[in-house]
Amino acid sequence: MALRINDLVPNFTADTDLGPITFHDWIGSGWAILFSHPKDFTPVCTTEFGAVAQLADDWVKRGTKVIGVSVDGVDAHKKWKGDIEGLCGTKAGFPIIADEGLVVSKAFDMLPAEAYLPDGRTAADTATVRSVFIIGPDKKLKLSMTYPMSVGRNFAEVLRALDALQLTYNVPLATPANWAVGQDVIVALALNDEQAREKYGNIDIKLPYLRTTQAPE
Repeated sequence: MALRINDLVPNFTADTDLGPITFHDWIGSGWAILFSHPKDFTPVCTTEFGAVAQLADDWVKRGTKVIGVSVDGVDAHKKWKGDIEGLCGTKAGFPIIADEGLVVSKAFDMLPAEAYLPDGRTAADTATVRSVFIIGPDKKLKLSMTYPMSVGRNFAEVLRALDALQLTYNVPLATPANWAVGQDVIVALALNDEQAREKYGNIDIKLPYLRTTQAPE
């Protein structure tokens, strides 16, 4: 069964280039992002890992850990990081899971159960392993995105989505289309107008079912 929003994400133990982890313990009490790749030493993935490395301060600011997964081994990950760091000009301090047995890729429903790694494989053999999973402090999936091999991921959008998720986490708010930090947000229909004003102050009633207010600090 596919992993759905608000499902508890799979827990697993795995080796990474920075040592072994148990996933739920590694997440701890904050937010986490798992981003997956079909193979080390591939062009699009190298630029993506570089983009993640360059956003190190942004992840810290948001109390969010990031971790990669690729279906190659620890030694390959360590060598690949040299290319990544040379390309992006900064240290790639996040771990990369070595998913040679496809345990993580299958647990997160990125590959069919019968998938395996043939000898001399190419990235096409694990092409569907191109996903982003944003996980909340409750260890539940909050958002997922899957991309084809030909389209590099937009990590500015990942940051925007993370900001929106954190702003609306366990509160009766939502964000409109194309929302950016600092813009107004939508008051959930769980609150009537009086309750909305009591909780958030001024509200702008654009439609009976669309009310906006200034985003909380």
